[in-house]
Amino acid sequence: MPRNSIRRKTQAQMCLLLGALLVTVYLYEYFTDHKTLHLRDVKNSVSQTKAPTKSNSTAYSWPRCQQNVSAANQSGFSSFTVNFQNFLYYRHCRHFPLLLDIPDKCGGPSKSADVFLLLVIKSAPVNYDRREVLRKTWAKERLHNGVWIRRVFIVGNTDPNPLLERERMNKLLQLEQREYNDILQWDFKDSFYNLTLKQILFLEWMEINCPHARFLLNGDDDVFANTDNMVKYLQSLKDNDGSKHLFIGSMMYYQPPVREVENRYFVSEEVFKPDYFPPYCSGGGYLLSGYTASVIYNMSKSVGFIPIDDAYMGMCLAKAELSPASHIGVHPHAWRIPSSKIDQYDPCYFKEELLVHGFRSANMFFMWQRLHDPDLKCDPSETKEEPFKL
Repeated sequence: MPRNSIRRKTQAQMCLLLGALLVTVYLYEYFTDHKTLHLRDVKNSVSQTKAPTKSNSTAYSWPRCQQNVSAANQSGFSSFTVNFQNFLYYRHCRHFPLLLDIPDKCGGPSKSADVFLLLVIKSAPVNYDRREVLRKTWAKERLHNGVWIRRVFIVGNTDPNPLLERERMNKLLQLEQREYNDILQWDFKDSFYNLTLKQILFLEWMEINCPHARFLLNGDDDVFANTDNMVKYLQSLKDNDGSKHLFIGSMMYYQPPVREVENRYFVSEEVFKPDYFPPYCSGGGYLLSGYTASVIYNMSKSVGFIPIDDAYMGMCLAKAELSPASHIGVHPHAWRIPSSKIDQYDPCYFKEELLVHGFRSANMFFMWQRLHDPDLKCDPSETKEEPFKL
């Protein structure tokens, strides 16, 4: 064979070998990279779906709870409102995926005793303006009178219809989380009928991430809470550092369950049969110790959910043979000062209170600023009358 032909043949073979080598290297890198990405995704998926433990320091999630279709067999089910029917379908559910977490809120479980007052504020995704005002007023995280006040907002998920609205609200919460690190969000529908679920999911989170917090304020995002006064009151409890029972607010005695189907507060006899709820504090706002919060969570494991969250707290306390108590400074219902001739937001009438329900955002901001005005002067003779409820 001529030398030129041999040379051309050899060159062609070398080109083929080089091409095959390049293809092999490319495929190796491609599949190695994708395998690494896949393994990382699997690892992340596993870490996010594992059951929480006491040493948990990352966000955890749970598989979605399935509907209990047998709930439709309850007597009178077809006459119930859609909201109450949905409550019955998912009443057994105790775990939902956690969408936004703040495991370091209390400095970790071992340092959580440094949190003297944890503000647990029930909110809804859409209530952005309320959360913003609270962050600047009574819910501001701070060191007050030598002790730490911390804040968490507890929320669910927006109704998926329309889906675009849910995505928008969740994006808003993510932006808030990035800036303030104060949102706990679970993947259940945020509604009146799921307030009990929201409370228990929070207590479960607290057991894992903040088990030694001394005291808690549990309240709505439209209450005015004088957290300065709360710290003063709690520090005055010389025999209770949060390790003993405390549950105070505005007492509700011998409240009968509402049996009218169309009423928002309806509770069927299958859900709660007795004629009266155990004593409880109105859910607008109440103070409790870390000890009592843990007791309620443990009792809840064997107490069936009802859609009335404050009455449910009373049920758990009764099961533990503990009692709530009244405090004159807690006003969880609409109220006004006792004269039409006086500004209904005169700060002197709020100066000694712990909590008042029903504040709009602008009035909340105004009241907090006025109460902290060093030039505020109050005449005791003008404010000696008790404010009364409407």
